[in-house]
Amino acid sequence: MDCGHSWTKEKPTDTCICPHCGARLQVKETFERKIRQKQYFTILTTCGEYQILRMFLLSVEMEKGCKASSYTFEIGQYWWNAQGRKTIIAVQRTLGRYIDTFSFCSPMAVRNDNEAYRHISYSPIYPKFKVTDTLRRNGFKDDFHEIPPTTLIPALLSDSRAETLMKSGRTDHLRYFLGKRRAFDEYWQSYKIAVRNGYDITDISLWCDYVDMLRRLNKDIHSPKFLCPTNLKAEHDRRQEELNRQREREEIAQKQQKAMEDEKRFKELKSKFFGIHFTDGTIQVHVLESVREHLEEGATMHHCVFSNEYYLKEDSLILSATIEGKRIETIEVSLKSFEVVQSRGVCNKNTEYHEQIVNLVNANRRLISQRMKATA
Repeated sequence: MDCGHSWTKEKPTDTCICPHCGARLQVKETFERKIRQKQYFTILTTCGEYQILRMFLLSVEMEKGCKASSYTFEIGQYWWNAQGRKTIIAVQRTLGRYIDTFSFCSPMAVRNDNEAYRHISYSPIYPKFKVTDTLRRNGFKDDFHEIPPTTLIPALLSDSRAETLMKSGRTDHLRYFLGKRRAFDEYWQSYKIAVRNGYDITDISLWCDYVDMLRRLNKDIHSPKFLCPTNLKAEHDRRQEELNRQREREEIAQKQQKAMEDEKRFKELKSKFFGIHFTDGTIQVHVLESVREHLEEGATMHHCVFSNEYYLKEDSLILSATIEGKRIETIEVSLKSFEVVQSRGVCNKNTEYHEQIVNLVNANRRLISQRMKATA
């Protein structure tokens, strides 16, 4: 409390008014007799043609029954010339576990920008500004619109696109473009076309995401036909579905290409088992004889026999159990023990034929071991 006055309250409350100085206070119950509070703040001012953001640390020490004592310490200054070029004059930052650790005895000197100075530059700003004529001319009207000063000031001084958005009142669009790296370069030409055609972009983030999808779909991102949808949300969702289908096609093509590359290795490992098949009169079991058959088996049965590349596992042999040509279960047999490791139906579930299939394979595993011995 600034004045140091003390008194006893009748009942506990969250806030109160000091009867001595009239200040409105927040009440905090504590046994501490001394409290120190710190807060960074900034001041926007000028020096000739230069725009300056000064950064300060305000520290206040309070003790029960004593008047509060405060002091300020200047951390540094951001200087911009009329072209938006930046220089930082500040005290030295020291190593420490916190961002804001400084050598307060070091002189103010030209420093490299870093996260500590940027962190402090985002602190509350004194509401009375001094602004250069150039910054006023470029659209600044004493409101940062929730954009950090170290971002907005150089943008207005050096980038006509930022000036255009500021003067047109599209500050939410400006905030988005300045907050996303390279956003101006990626979207500006498309943005200009949309605006010139009278299109009202109510959700800039969604619209830019939509433009990204158009680009990936090889659509003309300079055509008003695509840039100005009547229902942005619906069109965005439609393009998202289209993009998902394209990705699925690309993934399938990549898998097929890889399957062709893996075919040679697969035949080296498993060709000795090709032609093995057996039946109990109802269920037919045969060895899968190509990578494509593994792909089709995995796609039909909705399991990972293809995606996990079982066909390249040296100690596994994959067989398919069918009834009248319909796939029932996929079987993995160990080439070390010649026993069934697993047998899976659709979505990895067991079928009513599961035990019958496992018994059938185990009863005929000698066919597999004979092929192994024949090529040993």
